[in-house]
Amino acid sequence: MRLFVVGLMILPTFTGGCSHTDEGSLSQEANHLFNQGNYAAALSKYEQIMAHHPEAADRVLFEMGVTHAYPRNAHKDYQKALECFQKLMLDYPDSVYRHDSQMMILQIHNVIIKNEMIATQQTRIDRSRQALKSKSDEIIKLQEKVEALEEKVFTLRTEPADKVLIEKKARRLTLLTRGEVIKTYRIALGGNPVGPKERQGDNKTPEGTYVIDSRNGNSRYHLALHISYPNEADQKRARELGVSPGGDIMIHGLKNGFAPLGASHAEVDWTEGCIAVTNQEMEEIYKFVPNGTIVEIKP
Repeated sequence: MRLFVVGLMILPTFTGGCSHTDEGSLSQEANHLFNQGNYAAALSKYEQIMAHHPEAADRVLFEMGVTHAYPRNAHKDYQKALECFQKLMLDYPDSVYRHDSQMMILQIHNVIIKNEMIATQQTRIDRSRQALKSKSDEIIKLQEKVEALEEKVFTLRTEPADKVLIEKKARRLTLLTRGEVIKTYRIALGGNPVGPKERQGDNKTPEGTYVIDSRNGNSRYHLALHISYPNEADQKRARELGVSPGGDIMIHGLKNGFAPLGASHAEVDWTEGCIAVTNQEMEEIYKFVPNGTIVEIKP
């Protein structure tokens, strides 16, 4: 390809420095049109030179071949370029452009072969992508079926959860019974979520082991389960820091009037340290998590 491009770049030399005086004006016009990127007009001008100045035919054929194959020519035509070079070699065996025409023919054939290989590989890639998309669609449909079945099983459950696992980094709340996962939920945390809660107003969600010690069916945040923060370790840390540990850490739904936000609320951590889910999810959690349930909050 490098030789091909180099070969193509010799055109200005031929068009500018080898013009015959008897057709120099037309050659200059063709050269000017080529340099402007008007390749169709340049080719038309070359055809005029061929018609009126047959003594320059070999040079014009070479220049036409280069123009047809020029990489910047949006309408390049390798077949027409080959026809020009082949005609030059057949009709003008003693032409000074014969050797360069041979080189151009070789390079064009190489480009054509490579283009065909690229096209073949691209076709394979497109087919593979289509097959992958088809498989992805099948996986999505199967996942939807699994989720629907899981939802049906969940609605049939009567046994409450005995543990709530909250994983802060994963933004995930999981209900468990005897170690079996009942259901998982996507959550939002305090606005400053990294690290354990240390003091009042730090907007951090606690880390540690707690229990659900009370519930509020008339919460401003659509139902709320109170977590027994601060525990002894939290209180000790706060005393050492000389600060208030804070409190009122809940698992709750969305603030009254904001229910339409739905699952999009979890795209940002917006609470003051609580754990938030959608209203529908909170109704499920409220139903399956009795007072006294263990709550483990991991980093």
